[in-house]
Amino acid sequence: MVKKNGTSQPAAEGAQDTGPVAEPAPRDERRVRLDTSHMKSSYCNVCNATSTREEVVINFGLNQSWDRSDGDLEIEIQHRIIMSPHAAGKLREVLNELIGEYEGRYGPLKD
Repeated sequence: MVKKNGTSQPAAEGAQDTGPVAEPAPRDERRVRLDTSHMKSSYCNVCNATSTREEVVINFGLNQSWDRSDGDLEIEIQHRIIMSPHAAGKLREVLNELIGEYEGRYGPLKD
């Protein structure tokens, strides 16, 4: 006998009984587990982005030129994130929500 949804049903002729049938969890019950065992954190104070039809590229770096009167700025690019436009759209949604919450607590960000 094979159990499915809590009821016993006969196994198909010649089929082996392999135990309960595992059914996927409904979409609203799916859990995401984040593995942070290899995560690295970096402070970045500069960001720029470019895109093509197939990808969005975001560079994160560090400006260590605190005296802006010295002429050219040298930015050390530390991370380049390349993602699909769909993933970039999701990132936009998350950032809009995060910044909205921030501004609700601390007031509007100034340019």
